[in-house]
Amino acid sequence: MGVCGAIALRYGKQTHEVLVSPGPSQHRVAMQLIIRKAAVRWKIGSKGDIRVVSTGSGVLKDARYASGVPLKENSVTDPAELIAAAHAGSFSLALSKELKLAPSALGTVITTATVTTEHLATGWTITNIHLNVMAELPKVTQREFIDATVRAKTSCVVSRLLRTTVSMNAKLGK
Repeated sequence: MGVCGAIALRYGKQTHEVLVSPGPSQHRVAMQLIIRKAAVRWKIGSKGDIRVVSTGSGVLKDARYASGVPLKENSVTDPAELIAAAHAGSFSLALSKELKLAPSALGTVITTATVTTEHLATGWTITNIHLNVMAELPKVTQREFIDATVRAKTSCVVSRLLRTTVSMNAKLGK
């Protein structure tokens, strides 16, 4: 099944549509795209390299950024830390969706993503991501919670992107 269609991107209003033909039929379907951007500026100088990352949303603006080799100092971020943050956030959103939590629902969900990076023959590689989920959701049963965490791990946009082992512990407290 081929995908035929025209792409209409309007950057002024952040509207991105792709018109796609669903198959042999000549009906066109408009799909919404969400496009996010981040940029790293790397300044190479005689006094050493300076790397900063900024996001289109402005949440990160000239945040110090490491080269990808894990550093022990805590004053800079690196790819592994940014992936951990993205994964924790994405998983939490997926879990909320799986639990069908209303914005007014009472409770707390704390997701921590721990990224393990190893130096392999091919270079530094993310070999594992572990999700630790702690929740206090008074109106959710243990079974509902565990079932939802398993579904969320599968439906999470970042989990689906990564080609590494993703392990998880999940605990619901009352």
